[in-house]
Amino acid sequence: MQTWSLVSMCVLLGIVVRWGVSLNSYSGAGKPPMFGDYEAQRHWQEVTYNLPLQEWYSNTTENDLNYWGLDYPPLTAYHSLVCAYVAKTINPEWVDLHKSRGYESPAHKLFMRATVLVADLLIYIPAVVLYCLYLTDGSTKKKVCTVFCFLLYPGLILIDYGHFQYNGVSLGFALWGVLALGLGWDALGSLAFCLALNYKQMELYHALPFFCYLLGKSVKLGLMGRGLFLLVRIASTVLVTFALCWLPFLSDPGDAMQVVRRIFPVARGLFERCCYCMCLFILKPGAVLGINYICA
Repeated sequence: MQTWSLVSMCVLLGIVVRWGVSLNSYSGAGKPPMFGDYEAQRHWQEVTYNLPLQEWYSNTTENDLNYWGLDYPPLTAYHSLVCAYVAKTINPEWVDLHKSRGYESPAHKLFMRATVLVADLLIYIPAVVLYCLYLTDGSTKKKVCTVFCFLLYPGLILIDYGHFQYNGVSLGFALWGVLALGLGWDALGSLAFCLALNYKQMELYHALPFFCYLLGKSVKLGLMGRGLFLLVRIASTVLVTFALCWLPFLSDPGDAMQVVRRIFPVARGLFERCCYCMCLFILKPGAVLGINYICA
C-alpha cells in the first residue's frame, strides 16, 4: 500500500509539472506563416476530418503538403482524426477546412494541451509505472525513484508540452512492448512495438534491440522446435498488426506508396528528418532505459 501511495504521488507530481509547462507558450505561437508544431498537429486534425483518407498524404487542391503535410505513419493520422471529432464537437472553427489555419485561442490551446495529457495518462504513464514496479531490480525506494525520474524527465516534457508533440504515445507503446517481453508475452510485446512504429517512424531507432532479442530467443529455443513456433507467431503478429494499421491504404498500391514516400522523404531531404529524430532520441534517454532491459 505504501508503494502505491508513493507511486501515486510521483504520478500526481508528473501531471502537475506537465500541466504547469503547458500553461506557458509554445514554439511558433503567433508566428505566421507556419506557426510551429502546434499548428502542424492542429492542421492534421483539420485534414483528417475534412478530407477523404486517400488524400491525407497526397498533394491536392484541398491539401497543400507544403503546409504541414502529414509525414508520420497511419496511426498518427488516426489519432489526429479522433482528436478532430472531439474538437469539432467543442468548436467547429478549430477544424474548419482552410479557414482554421493558424487558429489560436486560449480555449483551443487548453484543448490541444489536454489531448497530450490524456494520451500520456492512457499510454505512457501506466507503462512507466508498471515497468518500474515489475521489471526493475532493487528496493521499493529505488523503484519509486525510477518512476520519479521517468515521469519528471525534462526533455520529454519540454518537447511534448512546451514545443508540442505526442512523443509519449510512441514511447509509451515501445515501453509496453518492453514490459510484455519482460513478462514473457512475446506476441503482445511485438504488437505493442508495431503500434509504436506505426505511430512514429522514429521508433526504428529501437527496432534493432527488439529484433535481436526476439530472434535470439527463438534461436535459443531451437529453430526446429519451440523456437520456430515462436518465430512464426511473432511474424504473424507483426504482419497482422501492420496490415490492420495500413488496411485503408492497401486497396490502392499508389496510396500506400504515397504514405511511404511521406514517411521516408528521401526526395525532400531525409537528412533533415533523421537529424531531427536523432535529436529527439538523444533528448529522451528515459526511453532507452527500457530498451536496455531487452538487451540485458
